[in-house]
Amino acid sequence: MLKIYQTKDQQLTREDNFVEGCWICMTAPTQDEIRKVATSLDIEPADLQAALDAEESARISLEDGYTLILVDIPSQEKGSGEGVYTTIPLGILLTQQMIVTVCSVETPVLADFAACRVRGFSTRKKMRFVYQILYRAASIYQLELRLIDRRRQAIEMNLSGTLRDKDLMELHRLESTLVYFATSLRANNTVMDRLTRYKRLEQYPDDRELLDDVIVELRQAIEMTSIYRDDIKGTRELFSAILDNRLNNAMKYLTSVTLIMAVPTVISGLYGMNVNAESMPFVSSGSAFGIVCGIILLVCAGAAWVLHKKHML
Repeated sequence: MLKIYQTKDQQLTREDNFVEGCWICMTAPTQDEIRKVATSLDIEPADLQAALDAEESARISLEDGYTLILVDIPSQEKGSGEGVYTTIPLGILLTQQMIVTVCSVETPVLADFAACRVRGFSTRKKMRFVYQILYRAASIYQLELRLIDRRRQAIEMNLSGTLRDKDLMELHRLESTLVYFATSLRANNTVMDRLTRYKRLEQYPDDRELLDDVIVELRQAIEMTSIYRDDIKGTRELFSAILDNRLNNAMKYLTSVTLIMAVPTVISGLYGMNVNAESMPFVSSGSAFGIVCGIILLVCAGAAWVLHKKHML
């Protein structure tokens, strides 16, 4: 999909053709759209297609007549639960007169710009537009990180109840998401460091202040990712400790029950032996069976009391 925008009198309008100061927004573009933009703006088609490769890493490249900036942005995985995300590339190409964005999916990073909900947004101020996009991406990272942490807290609240395999799998997916975030944020931070050093990109004082804000937000997102990864690691270890403790308690309980059940087995086994009847206690008594059963109950009760005092039953 190819859309062309331009700001006029602080209003965002759609254009049919490429004009000076416009924003070309490409979302999952076709090969025909890529060739059209590449031919019109004298851009290498491979640079436009780079943002469509999920394995492409964040980078900045200065080419003849244009600049390519690739950053990673968060994207929720389809069919996954809340808080499960991956990262995808977002390409930003700066020419002398226009700015081009390329992404494989519709993303909230650009949605607010297309809806003209960003204050001070202008398609003619290209570097400021780039920094606003990067600031929006860093803010979305922080928003998604908070959602991930809230989901982890919800899983942790279930620890006192029944531990489900589904919770463990979801915790693993959240941890995988944070791994993707940490890798992408570090790569984006490298791009931001290079942007501060490149003199070819014209920057105004207000743009420089916005760039500093982007760097602060990005580093905060990196720190949040590190903290939340440690939190999930602690929750996972707590899961393992609780499971081990419950298993130990179950084994202690079963061992205690086995010891108690061994008492009637031993006594009944002795009385069931093929020996001289006169040598067995209570054989001559008419209530021998009741006496033996009473002894068994007393011994079992005594064993249960001892095990209970030792916190094994």
